[in-house]
Amino acid sequence: MRITRLVSAAAVASALIVTSVAAAQTYPRMDRLSRSVFHELITLPYYGVFDQLGFEIDRGTVTLQGQVRRPTLKRDAENVVKRLRGVEQVVNEIEVLPVSPSDDRIRMATYRAIYGHDTLQRYAIQSVPPIHIIVKNGRVTLVGSVGSQMDKTVATMQARSVSGVFEVTDQLQLDEKSR
Repeated sequence: MRITRLVSAAAVASALIVTSVAAAQTYPRMDRLSRSVFHELITLPYYGVFDQLGFEIDRGTVTLQGQVRRPTLKRDAENVVKRLRGVEQVVNEIEVLPVSPSDDRIRMATYRAIYGHDTLQRYAIQSVPPIHIIVKNGRVTLVGSVGSQMDKTVATMQARSVSGVFEVTDQLQLDEKSR
């Protein structure tokens, strides 16, 4: 059985389970190893709203995916997953985002635009905010989950309103509860 983990995906098919580190609503549907990997990744000390982590499990091999700001987070993710029972091999495909003062400014401005909006403020108080903001070379990708189509639209509009953003890619999913 192949279990695919992508940050921001939250769809379930019969033989293939797609879920998300950023979309915790699917947590109960995961098997033991998937729950362990999910838990370890989401509780990494420096994992935050500007990072995206995902994983794929295939017969004891865990492939880590995503994008992070800190090289240490890439290494930490691999190290915690290696120690889990049932993991035979870890393939680390996590991309470390380039250091860029311009991207840092866009990250903070996008965070304020999204989480400062009246409609979306309730998401900011969660321990792991569900809307992750990935910025690379002025391009913003929103990943994670929101409760309604309106929230998804507002988040995307807010990101597009930030000065210096070249492009916004919306990969936000709707919570299963809202479907």
